[in-house]
Amino acid sequence: MSTPHSAPSYRLYPAWCFQPASPTYNEWVKITAADVQLLRKEDGFTEYFYLNHPIRFIYLVGAIVAVNEINLRYTTLTLDDGSGDTLEVKIKRLLPELYNPVDSSSNTEVDNLDVLSGLGRFDVTVDGQIVDIGTVIKVKGTISEFRGFKQVELKRIWVVSTTDEEVKFWKALATFKKNVLGRPWHLSKAEGESIKKELKFEQRKRREYDRQKAVYEAKKMEQKKARAEYMAQKQAKYEIRRRKEEVMMNAGALI
Repeated sequence: MSTPHSAPSYRLYPAWCFQPASPTYNEWVKITAADVQLLRKEDGFTEYFYLNHPIRFIYLVGAIVAVNEINLRYTTLTLDDGSGDTLEVKIKRLLPELYNPVDSSSNTEVDNLDVLSGLGRFDVTVDGQIVDIGTVIKVKGTISEFRGFKQVELKRIWVVSTTDEEVKFWKALATFKKNVLGRPWHLSKAEGESIKKELKFEQRKRREYDRQKAVYEAKKMEQKKARAEYMAQKQAKYEIRRRKEEVMMNAGALI
């Protein structure tokens, strides 16, 4: 069975294929911590890859096994999903000078998560519930790296309240791994040509839009210039008339 590190039996498609055709590119990909650590970078791409699947967004479920306050800006939750590897979930706190309880629903970049720290207290809460070692959570985020290990840049989080909810996730993950992620993505020649055709059409539309916008902006500038010239001439005529009237009034005052 092939793995992301075996000799590749697939091809990497150009990045312009990702948006319209990839089954993972626009998805919150259900994935294990172990598979996240296997994701790799490829030259010329900004995305991470599993086989030839481009991945930007990941979705995991696991139990918290560590909670750490790194500094005033960052807190991490270490997630263990039983896959044989763990994954750090990085929480970014709002800077004190930017945090306003009236305008912000939480003191982090995630609306329903707060980091409460002070003298003798350090708690992380999700929807008002304290999460700690043993709490099972669902997380969605983007991928980053720290000292050679992958991390989740947290975007969304929920507490898993029932075993059924956790089992449902694992079943969906297993199905996705079997039917999608565990198989190389194949794009037929016909599909590739169709995408190229659509891209060329969109590029023509964009060029035409840009051309029409430039024409519109040029006309707008011409109208603005003409309006300014008209107002300047009007002001000049008014000034001439005012001076004439002033001269006449001054002349009349001397009689």
